[in-house]
Amino acid sequence: MRISKVYTRTGDAGKTRLAGGQEVWKDSLRVETYGTVDELNAVIGLARVFNSEEKPKCEEAERLEQTLQWIQNKLFDLGGILATAPGETFPNMPTVTADHVKQLENIIDECQGDLEPLKEFILPGGGKVSGFLHQARTTCRRAERLCVTLARDEPVDAHMVKFLNRLSDALFVLARWVAKTQEEPEYLWQRELQKAENVKRET
Repeated sequence: MRISKVYTRTGDAGKTRLAGGQEVWKDSLRVETYGTVDELNAVIGLARVFNSEEKPKCEEAERLEQTLQWIQNKLFDLGGILATAPGETFPNMPTVTADHVKQLENIIDECQGDLEPLKEFILPGGGKVSGFLHQARTTCRRAERLCVTLARDEPVDAHMVKFLNRLSDALFVLARWVAKTQEEPEYLWQRELQKAENVKRET
């Protein structure tokens, strides 16, 4: 596909066209869903930008780069499917399958093998890379919720919902894995009861 012109003025009235030609409002649920997938992709892109600063330093950063690159491409596929009018198909149309879901599970299992069991909830943040991965995780959950809502009214391949569900888990594990392998800080949630006990001990 060649894009020779960025602006077309065709959306100035608040409508856009899905692949297949169907005209819809820009605030329709389908547009909101694939727009959120695009937002998720952009956050992962930021994680890759900061991870690139680490690539010359360790092979774990290169491994993360390859993983995030694959995830971004699959999200672009998923967004393209969502941007296609229900029932429409075209040559070389991208797919999201059970194998792709399984690949995310493999990523989770491999990273989990390097991590200690989690004893408390993690506060989002820490270093730059893990912080953006945590943000991506929350954006992914929003995309998943929208996809579930859309599936109640329109045809949505179940593998896409599963992919987003598993991806949010993978992003959480990747954020923890990065914190360990790139020596970024990781902050645990402190219960109010624990804080009170700490104050008593100090006084």
